[in-house]
Amino acid sequence: MEAPPPPPLAATTPASGRSRRLLLLPLLLFLLPTGALRGWEAEERPRTRQEECHFYAGGQVYPGEASRASPADHSLHHSKAKISKPAPYWEGTAVINGEFKELKLTDYRGKYLVFFFYPLDFTFVCPTEIIAFGDRIEEFKSINTEVVACSVDSQFTHLAWINTPRRQGGLGPIKIPLLSDLTHQISKDYGVYLEDSGHTLRGLFIIDDKGILRQITLNDLPVGRSVDETLRLVQAFQYTDRHGEANCGINTRYYRKQKSALLVGNLVAKLSNLEMS
Repeated sequence: MEAPPPPPLAATTPASGRSRRLLLLPLLLFLLPTGALRGWEAEERPRTRQEECHFYAGGQVYPGEASRASPADHSLHHSKAKISKPAPYWEGTAVINGEFKELKLTDYRGKYLVFFFYPLDFTFVCPTEIIAFGDRIEEFKSINTEVVACSVDSQFTHLAWINTPRRQGGLGPIKIPLLSDLTHQISKDYGVYLEDSGHTLRGLFIIDDKGILRQITLNDLPVGRSVDETLRLVQAFQYTDRHGEANCGINTRYYRKQKSALLVGNLVAKLSNLEMS
């Protein structure tokens, strides 16, 4: 007796093809690297304002910073900047009032100088600092102090940033010089250059009227500097310059007003004692 013939093969239909693809989909998702999925998610999800601070022109400005790279990833140059020692000399081309001019440290002899570094032009935190210092430059000038900002960008990039309206991510007209450190030598001398990233940390240096470095502030990339605190520090150092080894505690910026009020109070008390006698 012959065996019955095998049943005919079912014809492949579009529906059965879709069914097989649906069955394979979980397997593909399982095998797909999770990093790729995170990449898809990052592309679809709009970046937050904080994340935008790490991006520029479609690329990442601070390599590894968005994922909080370990301190070992930062390669800083040995700093020549030492507190109470002459500030490292510098000279270079700056943009001042929309023009290229040669600028050097000794131009500020006889005045206090706030000299600060920022990572790059056309980024997000940097203009807020520069605009804030520029908007309050008259307060610095009133206490015999000038302000200069510096980055590793060229003077041409500085000028382009200044000529870009603020609503489009530019600086607009600015009241402080922007110094170019295209060779990175200035930022290396001041110990703020990140070799692996190609730009600087947020460093701020207060140099007195004799060219002596009095204060250093170094910030990690996401956080800007305080104009109020910088003014307070300058006033505190100037007070100690006038009064020798006088100690200045917290909020020394207001010490002058407190001192004047104390003197007036003492004078009134003495006059009252004279009248009573």
